[in-house]
Amino acid sequence: MAITIAIKKDVVLKGAAEILFDRYSGDNRVKLAPEQKLYLNGKNEIVLPSLNIISFLCAQNTESACKLLLDKREYKQIASAILASTQIAPNFIPFLRDGKPVKFGGSFENDIDSTSGVQIVRHVARLDKGIPNPKERPMLSLPWALNFKMTILPNPDLSEDLIENLFVDGGARLGLGTFRKAFGKFEFSWK
Repeated sequence: MAITIAIKKDVVLKGAAEILFDRYSGDNRVKLAPEQKLYLNGKNEIVLPSLNIISFLCAQNTESACKLLLDKREYKQIASAILASTQIAPNFIPFLRDGKPVKFGGSFENDIDSTSGVQIVRHVARLDKGIPNPKERPMLSLPWALNFKMTILPNPDLSEDLIENLFVDGGARLGLGTFRKAFGKFEFSWK
């Protein structure tokens, strides 16, 4: 059934796999140090921009729950409805461990930040024609969780069940962060 009145939900995403970060510098020529690839707020807490959750749900230019899970003939319309009719607060959502924000200690010793448990991992991606593309990224280990508020505005293309299914299935199959599908998977609940 389509959403006809605004719905407000408290959402919990509980990590089911480690999450990798690869914050974009804004310029392809700028190479960031691993600690610069984290999203941090003014309290040195590791956060996730709410826009990343919107992207997880409905991005059309990269993998998203809509693109992965919905019919090719309808996902663009649903993705557009989600983008237009959902709001997530706060803008920067702190990662939690045992109910407390995960703080970054500021440096890595032997590739591990002892305060947060974030460690540097290295992988090699293969570009076209097998060209190696070495990657060095920070990884937040389990347990982690994200708590945020979501408002879904009235929209004939959206239902509570649809959004819930995108979170549940997308969390199990796609995940958040970079190198999705292998990392960043989560379990979803809301009330």
